[in-house]
Amino acid sequence: MARPHIEPFCDRDVPFKKMNKKGFGNGMHFKMLSMDTDTGACSMTVQFDAGYKQTPGFSWSELEVLVMEGELQLGDKKVGKGYYAFFPAGYAMPAMHTEKGALCLFMYNTGEPSLVESDTHHPLARVDRFHQTNAYNDIPWALGNIANPATACGCMIKLLNHNDRTHALTFLYCMTANFTQDNISYHDCAEESYHIWGSSWIMQFGEVPTGGYFWRPPYINHGAFASELGCIALGRVDSKLFNHFHYNPWSTVEENQLRAVARVQQRDPHVYKWMVSNAHNHPHGPEDFELTMPRHGGSLLSREPNKNEAFSHSHGDGGHHHHGEGHAHGHDH
Repeated sequence: MARPHIEPFCDRDVPFKKMNKKGFGNGMHFKMLSMDTDTGACSMTVQFDAGYKQTPGFSWSELEVLVMEGELQLGDKKVGKGYYAFFPAGYAMPAMHTEKGALCLFMYNTGEPSLVESDTHHPLARVDRFHQTNAYNDIPWALGNIANPATACGCMIKLLNHNDRTHALTFLYCMTANFTQDNISYHDCAEESYHIWGSSWIMQFGEVPTGGYFWRPPYINHGAFASELGCIALGRVDSKLFNHFHYNPWSTVEENQLRAVARVQQRDPHVYKWMVSNAHNHPHGPEDFELTMPRHGGSLLSREPNKNEAFSHSHGDGGHHHHGEGHAHGHDH
């Protein structure tokens, strides 16, 4: 199953637990924010004690890290507050230690937390996807118009990661003092947020403080919003972000889904007609020939790993399979 709806939640209300998984050093503690119980993918607040040390190694899962407090020594690079890194699955992180301790967000996107001791990358690692930055100092704030229609003025972003195939995003966002947005929103994607500093207000739950967190599945109403003194938060979505704005706080998930599909039919009528016609039902997605077509030398173009796959448990050869007539939709209009 996908991660359940978690909202409202504040990590200040729960204690840290000791990380006991193989590979991690003594002195690592975590608070579980959300988890997919099928894949083990999860988001955690992580605290490293002063003097913590960790050997070089890679994770079987994609990993995103944001340092919120303190400093880490990653190999010969010292990083501090605002440091962000995206580690592809199989990418070998250098040895790590911290002199005085650190508080971080760790987000394992495709599997459970893991650390395999190694100073070399896994042969299948997409090493070209690794990137790092100081999110506070190296990226300017930009208008919050990564989605159109956009949020109200006063909500700004810093884009940290973009998946060019799924359109998943990771970003910092801020609400300026006295920010307000009076409408209701829902999205076609799952949405995640962690308040790093400050507080905001949401109509459904009230005040969201520092340490406030949610994992919100698609099509769930949220808003209106406000922030009296401002806030800074980390946000993530797992696919293309589109803001469905409206003013009906009582609409259900099913009604919001139907409205979203109606918009697809209005915007892309030919694609919609093909999708719902007989024998075109692909629960796992149809084949993208650009990702599977033969190349010179007989090789296949490397495809984006399925978010539910890891190197250690492949689900077949990735070939195209057909669904019979019994899988057809009954929508002909």
